[in-house]
Amino acid sequence: MKKYNFNAGPSVLPDAALENAAKAIIDFNGTGLSILSISHRTKEFEEVLASAQSLFRELLHIPDNYKIFFVGGGASTQFFHIPANFLKTKAGYVHTGVWTKKAIKEAKLFGEVQIIASSEDKNFTYIPKGFEIPSDLDYLYICANNTIYGSEYKTDIDSPVPLIADMSSDILSRPVDVSKYALIYGGAQKNLAPAGVTFVIIRDDMLQKVVRELPSMVNVNTHVDNDSMFNTPPVFPIYVMNEVLKWLKSIGGVEEIYRRNVEKAEMLYNEIDRNSLFRPTVAKEDRSLMNICFVMAEGKEDLAPEFLEFAKARGMVGIKGHRLVGGFRASCYNACPKEAVEALIACMQEFEKLKTE
Repeated sequence: MKKYNFNAGPSVLPDAALENAAKAIIDFNGTGLSILSISHRTKEFEEVLASAQSLFRELLHIPDNYKIFFVGGGASTQFFHIPANFLKTKAGYVHTGVWTKKAIKEAKLFGEVQIIASSEDKNFTYIPKGFEIPSDLDYLYICANNTIYGSEYKTDIDSPVPLIADMSSDILSRPVDVSKYALIYGGAQKNLAPAGVTFVIIRDDMLQKVVRELPSMVNVNTHVDNDSMFNTPPVFPIYVMNEVLKWLKSIGGVEEIYRRNVEKAEMLYNEIDRNSLFRPTVAKEDRSLMNICFVMAEGKEDLAPEFLEFAKARGMVGIKGHRLVGGFRASCYNACPKEAVEALIACMQEFEKLKTE
């Protein structure tokens, strides 16, 4: 039976990248050595690193006055790295879910945190809009896409202070005006690579704004000055990232993948809206392209466990919703094929027919 991977992360990656990675595990670029056991100081890996940075810049149209670096570990380390580097007096945070809650907690260790806007009043089912941004903030922090609740910013904020964004789960899925951001970061395990590497895109002027003396590994300048090589980088995840970026370029880049993502999301949201057994959880204008959350319709809640098993039996993997939302979540990242969404829709329609006849 064919499997359709809707896991929220680590998640589906392009077949072309997986096939090349499998070959490289045995023999990396004809070296006779596995990518898992080569030195990060070899010319061959330095070329991979340079290629990944170059493709990132090309695909996201990153201006020349920005640096790109990669660090080992999860993006959650940036929850404290960012305030450690840049929070001198007061920072603003837009609170839209679990990931901003965790970032806010870490930031409070370094200075005052002002919640500029929040969607907590409606269980994070929308993105706050029209809020005022004080000009005395050290920075404004947002999470661009919320994997748990299924909400997403659709436009880039105009901020009078440095704008910092966690784009772990929607990086390279849609066009972004990088010039509006002082720093963008994210874990790679949604759209880019296996877990284990975090990307950071930082504007040059921010490198002069580090507000305190810090351990070398925490200071952003360390990683920029050493071109991601201060310590041993996560070689294999960076290799896979480069293969994913090559695949993305080959299909037409961010503009083409955005078209595909909109198409997939519209198909599934239309079915959720139409199907008498299900309902969406997020305000229509803020629905995520990446993480599509839905629950059983009112009065049909008892059918949730049955539908989950029904879907699993038809090859759907990873559609159980997060415990904070319940229901279901279909993560339709870049490498999720249209075929998978069509299969899920067919499954939902089959279940509806079974229960309403």
